[in-house]
Amino acid sequence: MFGYTVINDVSARDLQKRHGGQWLKGKSLDGTCPMGPCLVTADEIEPANVRVMTRVNGETKQDSNTQYMYFKIPRLIAELSLGMTLEAGDIISTGTPPGVGFARTPPEWLTPGDVLETEIAGIGVMRNRIGG
Repeated sequence: MFGYTVINDVSARDLQKRHGGQWLKGKSLDGTCPMGPCLVTADEIEPANVRVMTRVNGETKQDSNTQYMYFKIPRLIAELSLGMTLEAGDIISTGTPPGVGFARTPPEWLTPGDVLETEIAGIGVMRNRIGG
């Protein structure tokens, strides 16, 4: 394990829905998985206890901690290794805490001009303006 960064795999739920709920279509569009703002090495962070937050236009939508991850990082690596060869440079995105827009009541959707901030303590804040 080399290190950690912030990944925001934005989903095109409308496209996902039109294709029978298939995740591939909704998560494979160019420009929908920004990463950054930096990479920290594995010795700089304790991944089992890190605060994770997401804000839209300054309003907190997700606020949790990696201690609540359903599958811990060692298990993710082990499970992935059963079916594929992991190589240097591979990136594993672990998922997101509760609070994603489509699962809210009522559902919330990102719109052009919204500012999406994803923050992981010890790594930093990634800010992205939603295009249109």
